[in-house]
Amino acid sequence: TPSCYKLILLNDKYSPLEYVVLLQKSILNKSQDEAVNIMLTIHQKGSGVCGVYTLEIAETKVDTVMKMAKTDQHPLQCIIEKE
Repeated sequence: TPSCYKLILLNDKYSPLEYVVLLQKSILNKSQDEAVNIMLTIHQKGSGVCGVYTLEIAETKVDTVMKMAKTDQHPLQCIIEKE
């Protein structure tokens, strides 16, 4: 079986909380409730796991998240970590 990777969003002091929710809904197919819960975890703990994917999918999603954040001028960071 292929290795799985956690997609992790990191907290920053600038990206609006609503934006973090919007981004998760649009790119990661999260429901409003899921996205809000993950956003609160990120806000309180400094980071939050937004999903677990195979490496290729995780890398694609990180790219998409980073491009969207850059386009919208938010410093949001997204990383992957081996499970």
